[in-house]
Amino acid sequence: MPAQFLLNLFIAFLWTLLMDTEELQLQTFVSGFFVGIGIVFLMHRFFGTQFYLKRLFSIIKLVFIFNRELATSSIVISKQILSPKLKIKPGIFTYKTKLSSEWEITTLALLLTLTPGSVVMEVNPEGDTFYIHAMDMETSKADVLRSLKKFEKAIMEVTR
Repeated sequence: MPAQFLLNLFIAFLWTLLMDTEELQLQTFVSGFFVGIGIVFLMHRFFGTQFYLKRLFSIIKLVFIFNRELATSSIVISKQILSPKLKIKPGIFTYKTKLSSEWEITTLALLLTLTPGSVVMEVNPEGDTFYIHAMDMETSKADVLRSLKKFEKAIMEVTR
């Protein structure tokens, strides 16, 4: 990945030098960078890795998924808190993940903990099972499981 980005910067720098202008312009460098993206995209199969911008788009997608889940869970939690009578049944459940690396597992645990209504209490020593506390087992367990699947898929797109 870094090799593709460095090649893209090199192409943009060459583009800037080869353009017959008297002074360096940011606009020329940016257009060279976009030309470099096209060239690197056409040549990325020779690097033996995926195109480097694909990972960037996957990271942006993960951020949007997290923000959407954060907003929806915040609305649900706000409705529960503002109701005149609190009708929640907290509980703990387990979730077996498909993620394998420490970075992936940590990211999933942090993303889930940051969304309101659920907390990752512990991860087993093998790193494949989460113990999750949900604020309301009847209504939010399904939502937490749906969020976990979305996060897991997006994290795999970023790391693999």
